[in-house]
Amino acid sequence: MKTTCLTSFGMLVFGLWFMVSCQGPQTKKNQESSDTVTKVELKLENGQYQLYCNNQPFYLKGAGLEFGNISSLKKHGGNSFRTWRVDNGKVSGKTVLDEAHNNGLLVCMGIEIARERHGFDYNDSLAVRAQFERVKKDVLELKDHPALMMWGIGNELNLHYKNPKVWDAVNEIAKMIHEIDPNHPVTTMLAGAGKAEIQILSERCPDLDLLSFQLYGDIVNLPEYLKKSGYKGAYIVSEWGATGHWEVEKTSWGRPIEQNSHVKAMAYQQRYHEVIASDPEQCIGSFVFLWGQKQERTPTWYGVFMENGDKTESVDVMEHIWTAKWPENRAPVMQSLMLDNKTAYQSVQLKAMQNYQAECLVEDPDGDELNYSWVVMREVDDSKKSEGGDFEQKPEVVLEFTDNTVGNSIDFEVTEPGEYRLFIYASDAKGSSATANIPFLVK
Repeated sequence: MKTTCLTSFGMLVFGLWFMVSCQGPQTKKNQESSDTVTKVELKLENGQYQLYCNNQPFYLKGAGLEFGNISSLKKHGGNSFRTWRVDNGKVSGKTVLDEAHNNGLLVCMGIEIARERHGFDYNDSLAVRAQFERVKKDVLELKDHPALMMWGIGNELNLHYKNPKVWDAVNEIAKMIHEIDPNHPVTTMLAGAGKAEIQILSERCPDLDLLSFQLYGDIVNLPEYLKKSGYKGAYIVSEWGATGHWEVEKTSWGRPIEQNSHVKAMAYQQRYHEVIASDPEQCIGSFVFLWGQKQERTPTWYGVFMENGDKTESVDVMEHIWTAKWPENRAPVMQSLMLDNKTAYQSVQLKAMQNYQAECLVEDPDGDELNYSWVVMREVDDSKKSEGGDFEQKPEVVLEFTDNTVGNSIDFEVTEPGEYRLFIYASDAKGSSATANIPFLVK
């Protein structure tokens, strides 16, 4: 069935409010017509937007997941996930959809759209047409896959852009998708929820079915942003999670201070209940960021998993949000981390070739014995800082203490002046960890 399209974003368009439907799509062996296309519809019912998948109400309990563990998302209660591109460089879009289907999950398939900040010129009609044809090919290939839920055209195309023709290209793609794939809605992912962006999309992108907003610490202001913009359509919060590195306090030399894993988990819980779940009229669900691990300012800032695959307390919180149950094994809880008897908020400055002590306090809800690992890394070089989620190289590790004799405190010294960051990882050896870090300056 063809999904109704917005003729104007100011009008209340087709529907969806992913109501209670906590259940994701059924697994292959139980799902009737499991190998047929999933028909997705957006409807406005009694003032609330509702998403239907094969005529069943569906509320997005999802995560951003490109290289993460798909089966673990199902295990912890998720029912869907989003990608950022069809081909992520490791596996094909079809492979991702196949694995999602095998795990009873639906996918918002991301479509890579060139960004002006990366040098793409939307005045170049030939380049725009080539991009259109590339997207059309991908849509034709994947449109009938049973795990496909919707399409996400581009990611944060409004970040540092000037040429509004990007939105003409987005709408042309959205219109094309509706013509060849009438079964799946189309959205685009915006950085923030600015009034200007929402208004220009209402003018230039009438073929989008709904909008997707990406906010971190600023998510608390989303209700006010929507009120000011006058937007009345359906929306997804397609990225949300830890407070962003651009939103936190900084050291006296300008390095962002990352919140520890416990503070993050509490923020996930609060932001979900106070913002996402509190809007049953327009919000049809969300994709928490990030179901996996990535380097962005630090290797622990945004992922809810560690590099070794351990889950953090944020995973426990999301499982409780999605299922109303806590996992059998709870993650350790980071209480504090100090270096030279100072917290990160005291702008720790040390001297080279001098011994200092660091100490952390961690509690395990299950009473498990904890293993500790301490790592000192250089800070990300200013010239190599990523933006908008782009690739960022993990900085050099200069010290590492991971043997079994290491406890919740260490003594160490750094030989060269520079900017560093001390990390603590506390693991229960059952697949869960707590983490924290302190940036410090060596003179």
